Amino acid sequence: MTADWKGAIDRARAHAPYLAGALDRLPELAEILAAGNEAEALARARAAGRGVTDVGAALRREKQALALTLAIGDLAGAFPLLRVTGELSAFADRALDAAIAEGIRRRVPDARPAGFLALALGKHGARELNYSSDIDPILLFDPEALPRRERDDPGEAAQRVARAVVETLAKVTDEGYVFRVDLRLRPASEVSPLAISIDGALTHYESSALAWERAAFIRARACAGDVAAGEAFLAAIRPFVWRKSLDFGAIAEIGRLTTQIRANTRGSREVGPGFDLKKGRGGIREVEFYAQTHQLIHGGRNPDLRLRGTRETLDALAHAGLIPASEAQALGECYDRLRTIEHRLQMVQDHQTHSIPIKAEAIDEVARLDGLPDGKALLDELAQITDTVGERYDRLIMANTPEGPPTSVAMPAQGTLAEQLEHLGFDDPDALAGRIIGWESGRMRALRSDAARNAFEAIRSDLLAALAAAPEPERALLRWEQLLNNLPSAINLFRLLEARPALLERLARILSLAPPLADALARRADLLDPLIDASAFELPGDVASLIAEFSRFEPDDYERILDTVRRKVGEMRFALGVQLIEGVNDPLAIGRGLARIAEAANRVLTEATIEEFRRSHGQVPESELLVLGLGRLGGGVLTHASDLDLVYLFSGSHARESDGRRPLGATLYYNRLCQRVIAALSVPTAEGALYDVDTRLRPSGEQGPPAASLESFARYQEEQAWTWEHMALCRARPLFGSGGARAALAGIVHKVLTRKRDPERLRADVLDMRGTMARHKPGKGPLDVKLSRGGLVDLEFLVHFIQLREGKGLAPDLGEALRLLSEAGLLPAGLIEAHDVLTRFLVAARLLAPDSQVPLEAACMALERACGYGAWHELETALRQARAQVARAWQAAFDETLEI
Repeated sequence: MTADWKGAIDRARAHAPYLAGALDRLPELAEILAAGNEAEALARARAAGRGVTDVGAALRREKQALALTLAIGDLAGAFPLLRVTGELSAFADRALDAAIAEGIRRRVPDARPAGFLALALGKHGARELNYSSDIDPILLFDPEALPRRERDDPGEAAQRVARAVVETLAKVTDEGYVFRVDLRLRPASEVSPLAISIDGALTHYESSALAWERAAFIRARACAGDVAAGEAFLAAIRPFVWRKSLDFGAIAEIGRLTTQIRANTRGSREVGPGFDLKKGRGGIREVEFYAQTHQLIHGGRNPDLRLRGTRETLDALAHAGLIPASEAQALGECYDRLRTIEHRLQMVQDHQTHSIPIKAEAIDEVARLDGLPDGKALLDELAQITDTVGERYDRLIMANTPEGPPTSVAMPAQGTLAEQLEHLGFDDPDALAGRIIGWESGRMRALRSDAARNAFEAIRSDLLAALAAAPEPERALLRWEQLLNNLPSAINLFRLLEARPALLERLARILSLAPPLADALARRADLLDPLIDASAFELPGDVASLIAEFSRFEPDDYERILDTVRRKVGEMRFALGVQLIEGVNDPLAIGRGLARIAEAANRVLTEATIEEFRRSHGQVPESELLVLGLGRLGGGVLTHASDLDLVYLFSGSHARESDGRRPLGATLYYNRLCQRVIAALSVPTAEGALYDVDTRLRPSGEQGPPAASLESFARYQEEQAWTWEHMALCRARPLFGSGGARAALAGIVHKVLTRKRDPERLRADVLDMRGTMARHKPGKGPLDVKLSRGGLVDLEFLVHFIQLREGKGLAPDLGEALRLLSEAGLLPAGLIEAHDVLTRFLVAARLLAPDSQVPLEAACMALERACGYGAWHELETALRQARAQVARAWQAAFDETLEI
């Protein structure tokens, strides 16, 4: 659409007295605008105060020229909404910066501005300032860095600067004002000074901040003064704003705020004369709150949602699958139109107003300024827009009703707790009622506050019903009690379960059936958070996408990197465990997903540790670290109980030295680096543990240094390694290093595995090793499909024997190796199915029967479902047949009978 500059100027003169006056006061600028030369007009406006020594006067002139230029460009259709709001916000940044510098120089004329800063909040922070907006900065200072006279108290010096800033910007002179300045968003504004020390503000936000302050800081940014100090401050309070766990309490908090705002908003409740476009139902603030509510709930876990702009936030929410794309588009278009009409209201007299005028003639003026025929057309459009926004916002906030009871067992409306428990079918309801009452007596840390007890009371009936309907009610309730006892705070958990009652049934099943998952929940209740999303039942992506997911962290904060990866891995492993319980994916696919997660975590943490290590020690020239994965990780199928079998190697000469400020010889360098990498993978942090790392398969053995040179590794494998070490190499897979280095390592492994061997010596070694292992590590129970004879260890020994004897089928994935050996006629095809049956069961049983004993009936049923069988006897038969198949193949290969 072609910009209509002449029409815009005509409408401005006819319907907006403020703009008409500005056109008269700035005739040269008016002439440029009439010619449609937008670039020259903006440049002229930005230079309007140039050469004026008085800072306040210079800013006022720039403001007036910029306001006129943006208004006419807006009315002409030349400047889109974000261009207008962005220019206004950028000017506010410049104005604050100039006012701070001027305020400091009033007291210390030659000082370089430092130690004093402004945080932009609200629309200013989002770079969405409206046409006649106030600005709502928070002014902070650093007592050590703020320039002041020798005898000045730092706090008093900061207040002088703050007062000067307000005076420079807000004082009304013959040339008008720059910005009205509202400092009421600062901490404890009713009692605190205008400028607050950085340390004082940190203490407030870490200890006593209110819920609305979290929402305010979503859009905060350091905009003027000592911006670096401001950015450091915002980084320090990031955990206050972006909580790691889902926070459904945000819905209730913002809902209460919405109710209060609607109740206290003056003017018409419905669209009409006096209606408030900002605070009224379906208005500007409700679109902003809609976006911010989702951000508060999910932004702690998804950094992609930590945006300031309303439109970009709505788009990000849709991209993340949290709201429908159609809803994001509808709300975004409504928001833009509401903001545009807000600008029209303010252009008339340069008043900070959001309300439709009372008089019909005045409404007509606003409508015609906008290009509409009359006020009725404007009100009709606004009614439709606010209905669209209000209906969606009410659905989110006001009508956020529970999804219904999680089970078919209803709690009686009346009766004592013991009677309710008896109705639900619990044994010994009187004793159980006493225990539950005891939870709330102060014994449980998680239930000591009134807020926690109230939140628990809201879910108690549904929780007990879900536990009663669980496969093993008593076990589920006992584990729930243990979970509560281990949590320092459970309010977010209670609110999550209140907001998503369907999770109660799933939680009860987890507590009842899967001890490892129940233990994980007792350490981290927020592991339930991802289960609200259907994507929790999807398998993980490929390694590259997981690396990208795990790499969403602050790159210079090593501890945060460790925590981020632990948190994300924990969530993904937990979700895969729930998939096993629910039987939604094949355990083989889940095992491969667990391996991809571990590989990605290993890559991210190894790279981060190398980068951190280089800060002190540099790097060894023409050398790099390599990581070789063995065992189940090398084979690409893990269980929830698997550790990581890793060998650390380095390329290049061991005689080289690193080039950092604290140089180390290559061998010492890589041994220390490997110790750091192992710690990054295994040492618990605030987010818990990650993996157990087993490096006993390294050439130097359990007692030697953790890293070896590539050259010494090759020499060791060729000259000294035992047969069992070559068997382990059959599942070796390079996991870390440059492409060329990994190819070289793979070449060394292939050369070792394909060398000529004495078949009889190989057979004797294999049988001797397996016999020793069987004597010292027999099966732990009837369901130990790994160690029991005919199980997976026997199958691995058999496959590795054939691989080493023939130099064929050399795939680290045991299933793929079996397929290759079967196609070559070296092993029977039936072993492929036997492998799948046994591995599928192993992955599932590590959660559902971790002690290898036959579990209770409910867990047996879950094992059946996970492995794809309809009855326990069918699963037992399949396991027995698979082990028999392995035993027959063992007999054929070794002429030895296995007792299974």
